[in-house]
Amino acid sequence: MNNILAIAQRLIRQLLHDRRTMALIIVVPVVVMGLIGISFPDATVLDYIAPAMLATLALFFSFLLTGISFLRETSQGTMERLMAAPVSRLDIVAGYLLGFFVFALLQTLIIVLFTIYVLGVNFQGELWQILLFQVLIITGAVTLGIFTSSFAKNEFQMVQFIPLIIVPQVFLCGVIWPVSQMPEWLQYLSNILPLTYGVDGMREIMLQGKNLTELGFQCGVLILFAVITTVLATLTVPKRR
Repeated sequence: MNNILAIAQRLIRQLLHDRRTMALIIVVPVVVMGLIGISFPDATVLDYIAPAMLATLALFFSFLLTGISFLRETSQGTMERLMAAPVSRLDIVAGYLLGFFVFALLQTLIIVLFTIYVLGVNFQGELWQILLFQVLIITGAVTLGIFTSSFAKNEFQMVQFIPLIIVPQVFLCGVIWPVSQMPEWLQYLSNILPLTYGVDGMREIMLQGKNLTELGFQCGVLILFAVITTVLATLTVPKRR
């Protein structure tokens, strides 16, 4: 546990001293969500689209932040030093997961609070349950970013994973078009994508006022996804080179 906390603390200190990265973490979500709010001047439409966009942006920003930052750790030689230290693969993944999670959570808080209190989106559920459900989404996104970055040699390659991994989920999760109206084979594909359950869960909380105990299936899928990607990330992080 000490190794995990040490890795997380070092990462947090490093990112906090990177003023440009911190500015982007804070400003970009506000700008993007603000543009979405302006694009849907009809309050009713914005109320409906907001839950899906909150889930989508949480996945996107967390994946992008983690993937590129983790890749930078490798390119700067930090990963080499960790591999030579008496720490396990799981310690490395868990430490980075905890460190990146702090900033992914910060972005999520900014997006949710901006959407509700600045854009004035109406919702039915409780705010703490919305945030807790978002935590499930970003946990899977962070571990997915760590796992994916293992296959990239540079930041350009990492960015190329966005149209491969993130964009299909946006099109197939029901944000743009209802899943029930898609061709049957696309519905099957949608059912294996984590963002589908993130969007469904956010809509049920914010539009229907459901609580987390009523979203057991969606929560279970997101937790399972986070566990699977954590295992995959642990297996793909080499302990020695």
